[in-house]
Amino acid sequence: MTDASQFIGRSAVVTGGSRGIGLATAIALRSAGADVLICGRSADALEAAAAQIASVPAVAGRLVTQTADVREPEQAERLIASAVEQLGGVEILINNAGVGRFSPLAELEVDDWREMIETNLSGVFHCCRAAIPAMKQRGGGWIINVSSLAGKHPFAGGTAYCASKAGLNALTESLMQEVRRDGIRVSCVLPGSVDTRFAGNESSADAGWKLAASDVAQTVFDLLCHPPRSLPSRVEIRPSVPRK
Repeated sequence: MTDASQFIGRSAVVTGGSRGIGLATAIALRSAGADVLICGRSADALEAAAAQIASVPAVAGRLVTQTADVREPEQAERLIASAVEQLGGVEILINNAGVGRFSPLAELEVDDWREMIETNLSGVFHCCRAAIPAMKQRGGGWIINVSSLAGKHPFAGGTAYCASKAGLNALTESLMQEVRRDGIRVSCVLPGSVDTRFAGNESSADAGWKLAASDVAQTVFDLLCHPPRSLPSRVEIRPSVPRK
């Protein structure tokens, strides 16, 4: 394994970085010395996240926040441009921003369908499309998309969410083949049940069987530590002992 000191001076963008998996990933990267830009739709949530990240001891590393809605291509482009301006480039892009709304298809609101598809799938497209030229200028980089096991194992009540994550899996694998000769490695992380406030759910006392956000962040971090010759293109992570 590559020494984690390789992160000192590297620049990373984490979408959906104000909570959950994104926040845990930003903490791990900055703690190892990376310069990190986190984005989200809420300025207040980003401010609170920045304070939490700053409270964790770090080898080095700057921290920048920016409000951005990745569903909007212009905002995704401004996000990447801001990282280039403030951090000197983009070497790591973690596409983590995601939305979940769960109900039978016949009862699903059209706006909820659009929000999930545009955030979970189109938002990744917009950010990747903006970041790839910047990565090529730096001689390569890493794109890691946070998907879900729901993209492989659809379930009733999750039609839009499962469809968005299945699409994300396909996007990731196609993109991986397109840019690998440019020194850009692309991978997808597929978590199972994670104990976060995703989809409006609150953490509960009986959620100890679930993955922690930090477990998924560790998986992302470990991927980034792989030597240049290695490309783990898809990683599944699930609770070791699921609830009965």
